Formats: sequence, C-alpha cells, structure tokens
Amino acid sequence: MRAAICTRYGPPSVVEIREVPNPTPKADEVLIRIHATCVNSGDARIRALNVPTGMGPMVRIGFGFTKPRQPILGTDLAGVIEMVGRDVTGFQPGDEVFGSLGLSTGTHAEYVTLPANGAVVPKPAGLTMEESAALIFGGTTALHFLEGDTPLGAGSRILINGASGTVGCASVQLAKALGAHVTAVCSGRNIDLMTSLGADRIIDYNAEDFTSGADRYDIIMDCVGNAPWKRARPRLTERGRLLAISSGLSEMVMAPFVSQKNGQRLVVGVASGNASDLRRLVAMAESGQMKPVIDRTLPFESITEAYDHVDSGRKRGSVVLTLT
Repeated sequence: MRAAICTRYGPPSVVEIREVPNPTPKADEVLIRIHATCVNSGDARIRALNVPTGMGPMVRIGFGFTKPRQPILGTDLAGVIEMVGRDVTGFQPGDEVFGSLGLSTGTHAEYVTLPANGAVVPKPAGLTMEESAALIFGGTTALHFLEGDTPLGAGSRILINGASGTVGCASVQLAKALGAHVTAVCSGRNIDLMTSLGADRIIDYNAEDFTSGADRYDIIMDCVGNAPWKRARPRLTERGRLLAISSGLSEMVMAPFVSQKNGQRLVVGVASGNASDLRRLVAMAESGQMKPVIDRTLPFESITEAYDHVDSGRKRGSVVLTLT
C-alpha cells in the first residue's frame, strides 16, 4: 500500500510517499481502506517537532528522539471496511465507517487496522467521505473540552480564540448547540465564515485585542496558544475557565495551583476521541447542528502541499486528503 512516511523531524519535505506492506487485522480488529484523511495541526506539530515551550523532551520520549517512532502520521479517517477479524461481529466488509487512531497515528496511508470496539463507527448518513473525515479532529476536541470537565451550559458566555481553525469551527457550532453566547476571535477575512457558523459576536484580532476589553467570559477557549493564563485571566468571570488547547509545560504545571487559588480555573489536557464521541458527532451532523468546514481537498500525492498550508497558519477548518 502507499503510505506517507515521516523520515525525520523537519519541514514538509521530510514526508515521502512510499510502498509499505499492507496491515493484517487481528482477531478483534477491522481492516479499513481509507478514502479520506486529514492533515491537522497536531500532525504538523509532530512532523516538525513544533510543540509548546518545554514539551520537546516529553514529545521525543513519547514519539521518538530523532524521528517519529510511528512514521505514518494522521489520526482521522473515513473509509470502507475491507476485512474483519474472526472475533468481530459488529462490522462486515463493505461498511462505510469513520474513526480515529488518536495518539497512535497511522491514517496517512491506504489501509489501517483498528480494534472493532475502538474509535470507529458508521459514518454520518448524507456526508461524503471527505466531510466525515473533516468532522473528527475538531469535533472530538470540542466535545472533550466543552462537554467534559468544563461543561458549557445555556446562557454561558464563551470566547473562542482562533475560531476559524479546525477546533475553533467545531467549538463555535457545539457551543451554539449548547445554548451559549459565542464570541469568535479570528482575522477579518473569516468574519463571514464565523457568521455562517452562528457566532454572536466576532472580533477581528487585527483590529482589537480581546484581552484589553471590558467584557468577561465564563469560558475562554484558546485554540492557538497566544492567550496564556496571565493574559486571559482578567477577562474571566469569577468562576471562569481558560481552556488551554495548545498548552505548554508551564501551563500544565501551573494548572492545579491556579485552580486552587480562586474560583477561576486553568484547564489543560489532551483530547482523545472515542466511539461515544464519534456517535455524538454523527447525531449532530445528521441533525444539522454540526457541519464540517473544509479549507481544501487535495489528492494524497499532494500531502507536502497540505502540510505547507497547515504550517502557514491560515487554513480555515480542515485540510483533507483523498486516497481513491
């Protein structure tokens, strides 16, 4: 099969498409022929070892010292089940599914195996393979932070910094579905996009710094890593939460201490989608509460171009690769 191999940490050119052996499913696994996958910011950070301050040594320990231990990156997929292991009963060849490998990675390839009881479910009806794949990374991250430790309720006020990215687009839609008042921070060119997703107020960061205003929010969700605790805390309500999606080591160390100091909290962590999250996304997609936002769709052979665009920091929603 064809797979995009990350030969070392570095620029997009370190990723090469090569022929590698097809995986074989174990007794409890399914073999999926991938039709669509995404190049997300997480993939780009691992490829370049471009991680928040202080996290480099930890990432090298977890992923590999000089190059990724798992050379095939990618977490999200939509495709068709090609084969099932002998103990699998919930799926059969021909089923259209979508799923996530999480931190394991491996979806930048033509085939992948997944545990049948893992993060793989029937894909949303009415969505293409590309649209289904584009739901996953942003959607599961939004669910983790907005319906997990810090549930967002009706009438809450949330500001989403970096609202036009993959996670931001999903978070705007989920927050609106939960009844919140949403302020989206993005560049001026993305105002129409934020309006279409339901944002109540939009701040162009080129014209206004949200941290210098007088408004306060129950939740500030920082999707880009430029609104640390010291900068964002004054804009939180008395029991407000800063969700540091791109947190560095200092935020991780600081979180339990600042959270005990007063009613405000700094929330950090890593989202990892599961089957329950995927089924929630299916329901939201089929009801019209969540729609995928795709910046561009490229053939698998153009994965270097996809990484270039993600690295630019100007993508809107997801960059999708097609493999069929």
